[in-house]
Amino acid sequence: MSTDAILACTRIYLDIDPTVPVSMTPIKKGASGRTIVRVLSKGRDPFIGIHWKPERPDSENFVPVGRFLKKCKLRVPEIYYENRNKRVALVQDLGDVDLLSMKDRPFAERKAYYRSALEQIDQLFYARPPKELELMPAFDESLYRWEQEYFMEHLVEDYLGMDSAPLKRSEELRALAKGLGATAKHLVHRDFQSQNILLHEGEAWLIDFQGLRRGRQEYDLASLLYDPYMDHSADDRESILDLWEQISEDRPAERTLRDCATQRLMQALGAYGNLVENKGDEWYLPYIPVAARLLDEVVAGTPLQDLLAPYLRQAMRSR
Repeated sequence: MSTDAILACTRIYLDIDPTVPVSMTPIKKGASGRTIVRVLSKGRDPFIGIHWKPERPDSENFVPVGRFLKKCKLRVPEIYYENRNKRVALVQDLGDVDLLSMKDRPFAERKAYYRSALEQIDQLFYARPPKELELMPAFDESLYRWEQEYFMEHLVEDYLGMDSAPLKRSEELRALAKGLGATAKHLVHRDFQSQNILLHEGEAWLIDFQGLRRGRQEYDLASLLYDPYMDHSADDRESILDLWEQISEDRPAERTLRDCATQRLMQALGAYGNLVENKGDEWYLPYIPVAARLLDEVVAGTPLQDLLAPYLRQAMRSR
């Protein structure tokens, strides 16, 4: 069992025998398919135990990517111990307060954390991974197309029970994937949203970075701006963009940001549909209409508006 592997590694790391009590509290958060627990033993600081299964190839990247990011002085949890054979890592406990927990606070109270988080992806721009570091495949036309098909399969077909054939035939969607896939220069987190930004010691820290790869920096930015968990107002999105412009001394091209937001929201909706319909995780259910509404706003006035409209209307009315 996953917890048995974490316990065995904990005893090795702490150098304690089987008579010493160790408690593990599950952390039920995210959809990475990993087992994550908070480990406590008397007289020791708590830390986080993570166990992953071989079905998710990105999970194997967690430790090497984490060490690379730490070397680049990004704010990520320190990795104390790893056992590749048991697929276990023991890492720094950053607490339970994430950006999502600040959702109901005025933006003025959240602003410093957004600045802190955006500084991290700006730092990624300058990071140079060593040749031996194996990342997940870069964003290219095929990966963007896979995200679109994930949306078609799990949101449209599985969750909504609708015919996705018009989407599969769409030249506009193929053109979107091709256009975005033409360049993949920067390192991107790939899941840069409120649950993966922990607030610790007054700063934003990144977690769940195992999907790190090359892609468009605007994809990460769109993930934060159009995060269905936070459901930012237009004013808040503009404030976040202003922060980004101050940090990066650049403002993303409107069309590129819109295209990245379209892709990201389709990916998120596909994930929610899969988690609700096939994994039985109804925690994600309320976010389907939110993400559908955001996507509807993003594609308004574009060739994708009429194509996506019937699916998004149904998703916004969904249970």
